[in-house]
Amino acid sequence: MPPIIEVSGLTKVYRTYHKEPGFLGALRGLYRRRFEETRAADTVTFNIEEGELVGFLGPNGAGKTTVLKMLSGLLHPTSGEARILGYRPWERKDAFRRQFALVMGQKNQLWWDLPALESLNLNRSLYGLDPVRSKRVLDELVDWLGVKEKLHVMVRELSLGERMKFEIVAALLHEPRVLFLDEPTIGLDVVSHQKVRDFLGAYAKEKKVTTVLTSHYMRDIEELCRRVLIIDHGKLFYDGDLSGITDRFASHKIVGLRWNGTPALPADLSAYGEVLEQEPTQLRLRVPRAELTTITPRILTDLRPDDITIEEVPVEEVIRRVFTEQAV
Repeated sequence: MPPIIEVSGLTKVYRTYHKEPGFLGALRGLYRRRFEETRAADTVTFNIEEGELVGFLGPNGAGKTTVLKMLSGLLHPTSGEARILGYRPWERKDAFRRQFALVMGQKNQLWWDLPALESLNLNRSLYGLDPVRSKRVLDELVDWLGVKEKLHVMVRELSLGERMKFEIVAALLHEPRVLFLDEPTIGLDVVSHQKVRDFLGAYAKEKKVTTVLTSHYMRDIEELCRRVLIIDHGKLFYDGDLSGITDRFASHKIVGLRWNGTPALPADLSAYGEVLEQEPTQLRLRVPRAELTTITPRILTDLRPDDITIEEVPVEEVIRRVFTEQAV
């Protein structure tokens, strides 16, 4: 069975006019224009199987939203190919549009001056959904997200968290097989954030919806996604397990030491690693991964800790360092 999402060499180039400053610059532009090209997506290639929930990571301007817009048919690529459920997204065939949904945390699809229920009923009519089945789906979704009592409230009077939940309900009302989520939890309070995150994980698992999620909240990715794609400057440079990011990109590990009493430690601890945190009975060191097997025995012999832990660098920190290095 072929993958649900197939992307090969997908590229989007924006050509923008570079205007010289001042009146003379404007006059020159009438006769000789200078253009600059920006590759928002550069030969992006990946496949996603049915039911996978994949995290799509990258700094602002990396090309994540551009790729999602091409996959949802909102943009035509400059070159490359993509197939979702066998369809080219930018051909915008009705059969395709009925099988996917795009939720953007900073864009609204509901009508602000209507109650949430009426806005959802409009969506139902646009998709030509069976009233009985869509009513059953709606009841299930609003119960799941805990917004049933808000159905008759005007959309503009809903809180941000409630509005986002209804945006998700609207996107899922036609029971799509493919779901694109672009920062769906941005700006939400802690409680709403957790509620939406729990729902997305449970829904994708139960319904086997193929999902691509972009988020700047690493906890979203860590809780929901086993596989991640990382993009920067339009190029995809990692496709694999979330746990594999530290193995590939983390050059250090964190060594934690603890003593039952106050130890007599040397003034200079640089021979054992970079000191991250030091307290009377605790010490945290950043140790190069390649030197861990040789430094650890010295730590045990010289510093004599009562307890030692060796941890991976947090994924969020690893990815932040990767993006910083990519930008250099």
